[in-house]
Amino acid sequence: MALGERLRRLWRTAWRRWRLRRGDPAAIPQALWERVVAALPLLQDLSEAERQRLRALAAAFLARKRFSGAHGLVIDDFKALLVAAQACLPLRHRGLPALAWYDGFVGIILHPHEVRAPRRVTDEAGIVHEYDEELAGEAMQGGPIVLAWPRVLGAPDGQGVGHNLVIHEFAHAIDMHGKPLGQPADGCPRLPDGWLGLQARAAHALWRQTLQAAYETHRRRVVMHEHFGGPAPWLDAYAAQSPAEFFAVSCEAHCVDRARLAAEHPRWTALLDALFAHPQAPASAAALPAAVSDAAAP
Repeated sequence: MALGERLRRLWRTAWRRWRLRRGDPAAIPQALWERVVAALPLLQDLSEAERQRLRALAAAFLARKRFSGAHGLVIDDFKALLVAAQACLPLRHRGLPALAWYDGFVGIILHPHEVRAPRRVTDEAGIVHEYDEELAGEAMQGGPIVLAWPRVLGAPDGQGVGHNLVIHEFAHAIDMHGKPLGQPADGCPRLPDGWLGLQARAAHALWRQTLQAAYETHRRRVVMHEHFGGPAPWLDAYAAQSPAEFFAVSCEAHCVDRARLAAEHPRWTALLDALFAHPQAPASAAALPAAVSDAAAP
């Protein structure tokens, strides 16, 4: 290849990367964007303004992250953008500054199938149990984020009932952002300054109290369903595993069907609205739904 042609290609690559990094929606080809929107029903319910904000976020996200495929899986623009669009969906009302929540990692690894991960757990009696767990995805402090490609699109009947693997794993990344190395996700992400008009200590206390109340309500509903024949809660039972999983599953549900989540957990949903700057977010802590709402009987 002639030197002039190489220089022109380098210039085009650098120019496109600069446009991506600054969040230029047009840096993503229209045909590619339309293909991703067609593949994800939850994007089709967004307004045109929301889709354009999401496209800008996805462009900036792609410039900041590095994708790789495991076991020979080839990463193309469609796969990368499909992940980027879903990862950025919770941030669409906060805009480009919210991408800082994902600054704690760079790498994203797509696997052609679920991943078998070794586990070592010590029970209450001090007995050590070792086993392999099949994972559709995993988020680790400092990265990378691992996703099973067949699950990135999700089951056709799963998109409407609160499930989204990509949002789930990136919610864990939001949870871990700013935490000291080695401190696990706990469902309490770093809150924006001045969140709900509160000082940092009061904001954190409100978040933790509301999270714990909603989590305990969900756990009770799951137990009532699984052991006593009560009605199944709409929110996935996996959310009863821990406050960290409750937060991640709630973020999935908040993006996929916010109204249904609010019907089960109105006060908790209002806090997620405030975290993600949703148009229905309360203006202040005083505008939150009453605390008794999430403690109602199942």
